Amino acid sequence: MRSRSIIHLYAFVLMLLPAAAPAVTAPESFAPLVKAHKASVVNISTRQVIKVKQPSPFGDPQMDQFFYRFFGGQQPPREQVRQSLGSGFVISADGYILTNNHVVDQASDIRVSFDDGRVLEAKLIGRSPEIDIALIKVEATGLQAVTLGNSDALEVGDWVMAIGNPFGLSQTVTKGIVSAKGRVIGAGPYDDLIQTDAAINPGNSGGPLFNTSGQVVGINTMILAKGQNLGFAVPMNMVKDVLPSLKEKGRPDLGWLGVDAQAVTPEIAEALGMPDPIGAIVRSVTKGGPADKAGLLRGDVIIELDGKKILSPAELPRMIAFGHIGKTVTFKVSRQGKTIEIKVVVEKRPEKS
Repeated sequence: MRSRSIIHLYAFVLMLLPAAAPAVTAPESFAPLVKAHKASVVNISTRQVIKVKQPSPFGDPQMDQFFYRFFGGQQPPREQVRQSLGSGFVISADGYILTNNHVVDQASDIRVSFDDGRVLEAKLIGRSPEIDIALIKVEATGLQAVTLGNSDALEVGDWVMAIGNPFGLSQTVTKGIVSAKGRVIGAGPYDDLIQTDAAINPGNSGGPLFNTSGQVVGINTMILAKGQNLGFAVPMNMVKDVLPSLKEKGRPDLGWLGVDAQAVTPEIAEALGMPDPIGAIVRSVTKGGPADKAGLLRGDVIIELDGKKILSPAELPRMIAFGHIGKTVTFKVSRQGKTIEIKVVVEKRPEKS
């Protein structure tokens, strides 16, 4: 009788416990995704002709200067051919292809190899060193193109798949999960990278990162040489924002404020009476720029942008650069102990002269 009561009590306790979350498992197979999209992934090989300074004829810089001064001339630099491999993916049936800028940078010629064996010459249409992307084009029609997905919808833990050409081994497929989002690793001024543990190696650069719906959510761009299972991809939403200007002008249109900001240190926060060392303190304001027109001043501390807290000055450029040109954003600013709001109309970043 007692054992039956214990069983009933145990069953009652189990009823009170919250239901266990269903186990998250990998797709049964990635084969359908691979079959559906591998024709859109290409191998990119480039040839670069670079000029290399000749070695010292005397092995002594002072002797070299003496020789050149009295006998005239310099040894002309010699040309050196450098070849590199990377990956890319077709984004339109008429031959537009996305890859990394570092894959095609300074290339004298670009060749694209397709899954069906075709090899076509490509020309550079546009590039953005700031976010390491490039748009190239081959003369072809009827190509199978990928679907560009929404990288903002990715969540840490989601399954992803990479297809590329590591070490020249074409059509290599790897899978993993999204390890983190919004990574800042010093790769550029607009770092906002997707971290994944899908195996990425030299030659994968420029290849697509797919979600389980078969949409490209990132461009695989780099690894950490000293780490394992640490790959990084440029978010596709960032790429989609600059694609039109890359195609039309060959360079990206990026949003601009016209401010130079620095971190709020604990000492600065204490001096300004701020409870926490967060935000970005304005160090200078470009005369005639968007921030100047709106009344932002040197010494202002930017605390929030459209309701999102600014934790460091590195966040400002990338938050403004994409999707904001011509739009009005609202800053919450600490000025001389008071909190005020300043509205700024974001302008296009001026062209470099």
